[in-house]
Amino acid sequence: MALIKSAFSRFRTGLGRTRKGFVFGLRSLLPGRAINDELIRDIERLLIQGDVGVGTTARLIDGIKADHRDGKLSRGEDVLEYLKRELKALWPNDDRELRLAAEGPTVILVTGVNGAGKTTSIAKLCAVLQGRGRSVMLGACDTFRAGAVRQLEVWADRLGVEIVKGQQGGDPAAVAFDACQAAMSRRIDVLILDTAGRLHTQDPLMRQLSKIRSVVARQIEGAPHETLLVLDATAGQNALRQAQQFSDAAEVTGIFLAKLDGTARGGIVIAIKEATSIPVKFVGLGETTDDIEPFDPDAFVEALFAEGD
Repeated sequence: MALIKSAFSRFRTGLGRTRKGFVFGLRSLLPGRAINDELIRDIERLLIQGDVGVGTTARLIDGIKADHRDGKLSRGEDVLEYLKRELKALWPNDDRELRLAAEGPTVILVTGVNGAGKTTSIAKLCAVLQGRGRSVMLGACDTFRAGAVRQLEVWADRLGVEIVKGQQGGDPAAVAFDACQAAMSRRIDVLILDTAGRLHTQDPLMRQLSKIRSVVARQIEGAPHETLLVLDATAGQNALRQAQQFSDAAEVTGIFLAKLDGTARGGIVIAIKEATSIPVKFVGLGETTDDIEPFDPDAFVEALFAEGD
């Protein structure tokens, strides 16, 4: 129970901008109003503005209309509880836990476009795993940008973990190979591999990602055990398109939604659920390594509609 309360508190803080945006709009709109066509149109507009997603918004609005016809909804105040209930129901009891290897190193491949917050998200994930008593090693497979390797080195130093890197412009798959060998020889629990920022339309880069996957699969049984896609919550519909694109091209097993605290459209979490079956496993809620939270749908929805600042 303490964990749920903690998740609620952190989500409540991280979703502050969203709550001041479309949720505040709903709270201002609904009290004291009878449900009618005009009010329903206003609700629909606010849900769309909050990036909840066209499909999910349509289903929610259809449900409001149906419940209104059946006499189940009559007052504007009732709509908030209806929305909370229906949004929670979007997420069944999916497995949102990290997939860990039964034996040997767990390999987590991290992908996503440049600027999404990939390096910081890796650092946060590293800190979470260290907090769970796991030893971690980083592999700097983004050999195309010197800055990417340097950023990862800085985080490795701060967190006290080893990092395997190669020559700038070198073969990323060779770095992955070396990192796997090092992780096995040193009995590391989790190896996190950073990859170059790429889009599904960049065929050479996508082929390189496939090559990395093949290399690690030959070195460590079952690897990569996770392929996490880092998405920037502030990118709105662009993040949604990336989720759709990568789900087809990169065999993604989970999403790390970064910068959720920096957007007034936190409904993007709901839109991602609508667009793809990939589970959101973690969200970033700030700049420090502690600003990470495993995604909990109930805590997210309750925090989204919480009153106050």
